Amino acid sequence: MSAATDAYPGGVAGGGLARGGGLAAALTEEPEHGASKRIVVAYGFWIFLISDIILFAALFATYAVLTNATAGGPSGRELFDLRIVAVETGCLLLSTVFCGIAGIGAQARHARLYYGAMAATFVLGATFVAIELHEFATMIGEGAGPSRSAFLSAFFALIGCHGMHVSAGLLWLLTMVAQVYAKGWRADILRRMLCFALFWHTLDIIWVALFSLVYLVGVAA
Repeated sequence: MSAATDAYPGGVAGGGLARGGGLAAALTEEPEHGASKRIVVAYGFWIFLISDIILFAALFATYAVLTNATAGGPSGRELFDLRIVAVETGCLLLSTVFCGIAGIGAQARHARLYYGAMAATFVLGATFVAIELHEFATMIGEGAGPSRSAFLSAFFALIGCHGMHVSAGLLWLLTMVAQVYAKGWRADILRRMLCFALFWHTLDIIWVALFSLVYLVGVAA
């Protein structure tokens, strides 16, 4: 009893409050020595983003080499519908705008702005994935699946990899909304929100390159 009161001034009740406050503080506090948690998280996440960019660079290079390897099958000019891809691109670009607005809402601790912008980001991102799946299903239904030629194998690998990243981002988005709802505007949650925003913007930049080098060049070729 005396040990508890010595360690936590204010008695047993005060000790319970102190323990609870200490636990909350331990989740967000910065160490006295060495790099802060904020710096470690940022450094690790940038390494992840760079590794992801390297992955897409390798897929880009593979696609560029195999663009003309159609094996007598259809080429991009015969398969790609730029009107549908333009709608798909618009959805992803607009979702990035709302993602930025959600980040502003999080920094301002404005719940309505945050939740509304995150909902819009999710709907637009899900629409993007749905259009992409429809495109894949249509191509496969026409006999232009990934096994038809090396060109189509490279196309499905590149575009499909990006689609999987967007799908993972949508799950991450739902997790961030749930964490803010359950735990509030904690410093560690805001850091995760910033990492999510960087991830989503990176996917947007990669898609702009995909749209330009795969679809526009493919149709013009």
